[in-house]
Amino acid sequence: MRRLHLLLAEAGLELVPRELWSHPAVRATARRRMKRPGEILLDVSLHRFAMSGLRDREKRGRPDIVHFCALLALGSLLNRAGLLEVHIHTYGGKVIGVAPHVRLPRNYNRFVGLMEQLLLEGRVPPGSKEPLLWVEEGGLEDLLKRASPSRVFLLSEKGSLRTAKALAEELVREEEPMAVIGCFQAGDFRDALYEIADEVVSISKATLDAWVVTAKLLCSIEDVLGLI
Repeated sequence: MRRLHLLLAEAGLELVPRELWSHPAVRATARRRMKRPGEILLDVSLHRFAMSGLRDREKRGRPDIVHFCALLALGSLLNRAGLLEVHIHTYGGKVIGVAPHVRLPRNYNRFVGLMEQLLLEGRVPPGSKEPLLWVEEGGLEDLLKRASPSRVFLLSEKGSLRTAKALAEELVREEEPMAVIGCFQAGDFRDALYEIADEVVSISKATLDAWVVTAKLLCSIEDVLGLI
């Protein structure tokens, strides 16, 4: 394996949509943070009542999930060995590029501020020619063309069951595979995600949190490769 592409897909990471800007809960959060309603992240812990009529609300407003998963991935031995490339795909269809050496804030509030800057400015640091984080031009199809993975594995409860170790052994036999992990609270992938997958795989009979799947998969690959 030359490199693993890790796609953290349909992440609940977005700025508050326009239709919620006037809701009291959103306005209160924006006022407290001295920002406009359209400049803050949608967060179900703060905006639950505002989101009650929002489409796919069970998949949105959870930036904490992608925060956990990205921290695990970027801090992994696989990333330190230069064998990992992380991509973030949001519920709204944006694709975020991640420099392998970026150090994401461990503190959630600082992470939120960073993501707000990224989604507003398009890159972090703003205007940098070599950004640490950036919003890619185009969407998922363009990412696949650029990354050109040799095989795409989507991890879903609907997939064929195998151990994380067995999946890891299959991944490392590929030249440049992609693993897709959903970063949303509930629900299922959109059809477009299933359509890009060469194989749909489940690594547990139980429902696992996205960060647990991320950790199990990366640690299993590291073990197969003998990284210490």
